[in-house]
Amino acid sequence: MKKLYFTLAVVLLFSVLAAACSSGKSGGDDDKKVLRAGSTGQSFPNSYKDGDKLVGFDVEVLETIAANLGYTVEWVNTDFSGLMGQLETGKIDTVANVVAVTEERKQKFDFTVPYSYAGVAIVTHVDNTDINTLEDLKGKTVAGVLGSQNVKNLQNYDPEINVRTYENRDGAQNDVLNKRVDGYVQSKANLIAEINKNNLPLKFVGEPFHYEDVAFPFVKSEKNQKLIEQFNAEIEKLREDGTLKKLSEKYFYGEDVTTKSE
Repeated sequence: MKKLYFTLAVVLLFSVLAAACSSGKSGGDDDKKVLRAGSTGQSFPNSYKDGDKLVGFDVEVLETIAANLGYTVEWVNTDFSGLMGQLETGKIDTVANVVAVTEERKQKFDFTVPYSYAGVAIVTHVDNTDINTLEDLKGKTVAGVLGSQNVKNLQNYDPEINVRTYENRDGAQNDVLNKRVDGYVQSKANLIAEINKNNLPLKFVGEPFHYEDVAFPFVKSEKNQKLIEQFNAEIEKLREDGTLKKLSEKYFYGEDVTTKSE
């Protein structure tokens, strides 16, 4: 009986110690505030890879806000349509990749206040002397990213323009560079950055045909509504102290995308 009691005591002691260790570890994890964010990693200069590191304007804005609120960001990288699907199903908390605020998206998501603004424009190859205005694109083919608001804006603007979609910007941009399509639709600031960075032989076709707000989307919930309020306060602080503008000029070759165009 003594041996039995001793054995039970040892088992009980180890159980208590294991529970204590487990409790201590779990408590540390519970205290850790994690924000799961999605970004393509292929959207220069908003989200792209510098070696193995994810960088870009949208990435740095989100990480700055998260750090100020005490969050650690865990990034998920996939194509844009995949990111929006993961957001809708709750696999990620938000997306930092030029997400335009639209009436359709507001049916599914709540948005922060805008942190940037995008003028949607089209470029063509400099050798293409037949296309100089938006009217010249009727019946022509323009490349765009699958699931992006840029594509939807173009289709709404002129149904006579044929749209060819790609999983990412690189595919769409490469086809206009190789003259396999007549144009490429993207935000003007992004196009300026790409053209300057890589000295691309592209020219703008007229002025932007649409302007939109860019913000962080969250699935509708009471918890997320409180987080959005915190995000809004941080975005306004970054706007007021000049941080947003500095980050924009850093990534967009001097362009300020944080001020709404009149």
